[in-house]
Amino acid sequence: MTSVDTHNAVSEPPTPHDSRPLYISTGDEEQHFKAAYRQGLSIVLKGPTGCGKTRFVEAMAHDLDRPLITVSCHDDLTTADLVGRFHLRGGETEWVDGPLTRAVREGAICYLDEVVEARQDTTVVLHPLADHRRQLPIDRLGITLDAAPGFGLVLSYNPGYQSVLKDLKDSTRQRMVAIEFGFPAPETEEEILTEEAGITQGTAATLVRFSQAIRRLKTPGLREVASTRVLIAAGRLIAEGLLPRDAARIAIAAPLSDDPTVQAGLLRMIDTYVGGHASGVPALIS
Repeated sequence: MTSVDTHNAVSEPPTPHDSRPLYISTGDEEQHFKAAYRQGLSIVLKGPTGCGKTRFVEAMAHDLDRPLITVSCHDDLTTADLVGRFHLRGGETEWVDGPLTRAVREGAICYLDEVVEARQDTTVVLHPLADHRRQLPIDRLGITLDAAPGFGLVLSYNPGYQSVLKDLKDSTRQRMVAIEFGFPAPETEEEILTEEAGITQGTAATLVRFSQAIRRLKTPGLREVASTRVLIAAGRLIAEGLLPRDAARIAIAAPLSDDPTVQAGLLRMIDTYVGGHASGVPALIS
């Protein structure tokens, strides 16, 4: 016997945060997001890894008093992972909604993080949701769902990191309002670090100067630059009692590259911008 359970199989979407997640605006992005959301427009956030896109969406969901369902996209993500599939339970087969379907039914914001990591045939299912129709066809059930009031679709990706083979289809792009993100201005990034990591303004300023130097580098072995996220991690280690140079080494320099030459250069920069030799690092690379 086959049954379609569209109530009990769907867990409740997460409720909005009690307190607003820390996000400091750098321009008009909050106004633009809320205007697009109120008009039922889908949104794509474009910007480097770790610049605050996810935190921004969390803050917007809080401000708009909407549940937020986040999906971290990857190469193996299938349409069924987003929409749902049949499961065998207690000898019967029942339908279980995926996160996208839950959001459509419940009027939640569905955030697909790094959407281009998913296969392009998977993202095609977003098209009728992302345009004026605001509908989700579920072929396996033979139904089409109209998005509940309050539903919002938000995608994000890093255009500087993706290859030609991993990019957002033009047919998807033109259904979206695009909001560009970059790293915050130095004074804003310092404020974020003092709030998030609990460090002094002086320590935050040191980490930000170090990150800016890395961001100016043009090195083939450096695929990504120091993000606000890794600066926060370093700051938290410093707040825990680690020396700033050690925190910078393990939270900023080490994750950015496995190339020994690049690593040596980053460690020399730690000496310049943070100070001293990191413990356990031979002097020959200082």
